[in-house]
Amino acid sequence: MQKFYVTTPIYYVNARPHLGSLYSTLLADVASRYNKLHNKNVFFLTGTDEHGQKIAQSAAAVGKKPQDFVDSFIPAFKDAWKLYNIDYTKFIRTTDSDHIQAVQAWIKRLIDKGDIYKSHYAGYYCVSCEAFVTDKDMPHGITENIPLCPTCGRTTEYVSEESYFFKLSSYQERLLQFYKDNPDFITPRERMAEVISFVQSGLKDLSISRTTIDWGIPFPGDKNHVTYVWADALNNYITGVGYGVPGKEKEFNVWWPADLQILGKDIVRFHAVFWPAFLMASGLPMPKKLLVHGWIKIGEHKMSKSRGNAVDPVELATTYGVDQVRYYLVRHLAITQDSPFTYADLEQRINSDLSHDLGNLLNRTITLALKYNVAMVECPKTWSAESVALYEAGKNITVRFMQEMEAGYMNRAYAVVWEYIHEVNKYFHNQQPWKIAQSESEKFAEVISATCHALYTIAHLSWPLMPQKMEQLLFALGKKINIEQDVFAHLLSVPWKETFSLTQGEILFNKIDIKLETQETVMTQQEVKQSPTIIIDDFTKIELRVGMIEDVQVLEKSDKLYILKVNFGDHGVRQILSGIRKHFTPEQILHRQGVFVYNLAPRKMMGLESQGMMLFAKDAQEQLVLIQPEHTIPNGTQLS
Repeated sequence: MQKFYVTTPIYYVNARPHLGSLYSTLLADVASRYNKLHNKNVFFLTGTDEHGQKIAQSAAAVGKKPQDFVDSFIPAFKDAWKLYNIDYTKFIRTTDSDHIQAVQAWIKRLIDKGDIYKSHYAGYYCVSCEAFVTDKDMPHGITENIPLCPTCGRTTEYVSEESYFFKLSSYQERLLQFYKDNPDFITPRERMAEVISFVQSGLKDLSISRTTIDWGIPFPGDKNHVTYVWADALNNYITGVGYGVPGKEKEFNVWWPADLQILGKDIVRFHAVFWPAFLMASGLPMPKKLLVHGWIKIGEHKMSKSRGNAVDPVELATTYGVDQVRYYLVRHLAITQDSPFTYADLEQRINSDLSHDLGNLLNRTITLALKYNVAMVECPKTWSAESVALYEAGKNITVRFMQEMEAGYMNRAYAVVWEYIHEVNKYFHNQQPWKIAQSESEKFAEVISATCHALYTIAHLSWPLMPQKMEQLLFALGKKINIEQDVFAHLLSVPWKETFSLTQGEILFNKIDIKLETQETVMTQQEVKQSPTIIIDDFTKIELRVGMIEDVQVLEKSDKLYILKVNFGDHGVRQILSGIRKHFTPEQILHRQGVFVYNLAPRKMMGLESQGMMLFAKDAQEQLVLIQPEHTIPNGTQLS
């Protein structure tokens, strides 16, 4: 079997896990399950980073010893990951004895090699980020002559102490050559450009020990020092699969290098510069890919425990459902940029994407089939042109889905899946099986079979994202997931020939009762703003049509506008400029149906012609909400 090794960052244990740590872990779980569908042998490593000054200070603040303090948080992480069906192979802790001994042995080897030496450090240090601030970081801000951390913006503190250093500077040219030879090492590519710029500006040797703290791995051969956090934490990726552990050499050689390492953009420097240099010094291969995602934002700020705006993933799952939250985070948060999180958008996506687009499709199919006594669904002897087109579309979608997943763009991969869901809904609507159930029984059976085959494909593509719900969907079709084969090879090579045994089970996705909370406002009659009235002749002049957004481009000269390509079916494709960039990422509106003013006179905006207007509403938090049909209808349909 082929192997696949995926890692998450290891998380600080000074608080319970929040939505940001769940997001990284979900991306890894989706990647892990996707590769299991390829019949690969998978190792999925996650865990906790438990040493350093920040942990020691947090423990002291609550009157606990550091070890007792970190131990108290482990159940919260493991329970949350269990709740979300995170199917990891190993949960590593940097306080594990195997990890400690392996890190000490690694340091000894690099000392003997001449890559680690003792000297003196003087400079500014960020406790929160566990990072030293270099001269080139100084332009990021200064408060009372003290530099701010370029990552978190907090005030740093001046540190002067004896330290052991790793000869990072001697690996500058090797790193630059590695980036040149491996342009796809970091996804997205703009993160690679940032890393190259940082390295080209010059690397200084890296302090890897501290004398002023005692909560860390004892530095080998020098009792006055403890290992500084990044020389400790980064090595978890190799110690977790056996590096430096007696008797596990064979296991390590099987799994390393990692195929995919997932992390947030705030720690990309450590993983794309320090970590490869450590590996070069150790004579070990580089990881194949770093997937670097943006931040989840609440309003204008990054979600963080220290800011107090963190969302509890356990509470979220209890309120909305595990797979519903998994879907929203992976499908609607963009890998390439920071993404806003709002409860209103989560609720809307559950209702529109999950309940309406997918859940309703399954329910309509099974209800209709059972109503006309078609519980056992056989393949027809021949397929109609429309059904063949749906089959071919499924194969095309599967290929595109795989391409996006292999590139690391999971949100785009599932946007592709939802394209197919819309196509299946369109097929079902156009065939109108409810009208031919009695008069054309063979045609009726064909439509039911084609829709079930399409749902079978959708369920397999979506299983990495929503394992529980997709197993429920497959059970309703009389099927189950089979990872003993390459599922994708099966979907692409085998023509439709399945027999389905239909069961009417529980509703796949229940709709959320959306209640927009508003503050009570007392207004006098005089304060109420009256809208001007119009007559019916004015209203009938407005032509409102449903269109599908087929492409979204950022208008670089504007911080508000997107260039939309909107398909109005028989009425053509139009270019519409919409000032919604601050409210939606491109992925959040791509392939969605909306309502447009179709007969609005074209006008120039930023040198481009806009040929219509898209309609939105505002919720109580002033967030835009997409106006869309209750279910997929033909593009170009006029509202009446």
